[in-house]
Amino acid sequence: MGSPLVDLFGAPSPFDPQHTLVTSPFFSSAVLACIRFSVAVYTLVTLVFLVIWDSVKDQSGGQFFSYFTNLTFTGICAYYWASFVQTAFYTRRRCQGKDGYPLQSWAKTLQVLHLMLQTTIVTFPILVTVVFWVLLASPETLGNTLNQYRNITVHALNTVFCGFEMIFTNNPPPKLLMLPFMILILIGYLGVAYITHETQGFYPYSFLDPQKQGPLLAAYIAGIGVAEVLLFGIAWVVMWARQKLFSRSLKQMEETESTNEMTERELDKSKV
Repeated sequence: MGSPLVDLFGAPSPFDPQHTLVTSPFFSSAVLACIRFSVAVYTLVTLVFLVIWDSVKDQSGGQFFSYFTNLTFTGICAYYWASFVQTAFYTRRRCQGKDGYPLQSWAKTLQVLHLMLQTTIVTFPILVTVVFWVLLASPETLGNTLNQYRNITVHALNTVFCGFEMIFTNNPPPKLLMLPFMILILIGYLGVAYITHETQGFYPYSFLDPQKQGPLLAAYIAGIGVAEVLLFGIAWVVMWARQKLFSRSLKQMEETESTNEMTERELDKSKV
């Protein structure tokens, strides 16, 4: 992978010299690591619980990952674990008087994949939320405690987790070259949906059934594609605006953290 290409993906050399992926304009990297860890644990516990529940209750656990909702939520879980690990290492190294985090020295392919995963979690969750509450929600959606937990988590909190990364971190806006890959992922999911119908006998989403929807099917598919483009643009604008508004605070926070860490080390030395 050539250098000009990875630059277009947002992974130049050196990679993330300002440590935007592991810092926040509002709180320290240690607090950010704790928040990311909390979300990572919550999403993982939720995924494990729902898979086990579906498998035991009605033997539908094998269908769990046929739903784009669940694939997106799995992506949120994976991203928060990955970002937590990087943020935790960054925080630890700062406490040791060092700098940086592991991803900065990893292969360019891994850096690009991390940025691509990050792009999915600032666009797909909102798409999932909008499609569900507009097209799929029913009176049974919040009909009992389990449905409330499931649907609020994967169809509402998913967007909260998405919004947190857009607004409360220093993550840069996604590069335009990421957009075609987001569309390709959505097209790839269409293949998954129709393979699911052929192998398991059901459509994950009723609006993908050509017999029921007829000509509307093309409109639904095109509409989701257009919605993804719009959401990508909205995410870009929000993150760009936050970056412009708080660009000074990033430098100030790094200076403050460095000063605090130097003070702590001097106090430790004085105690010895």
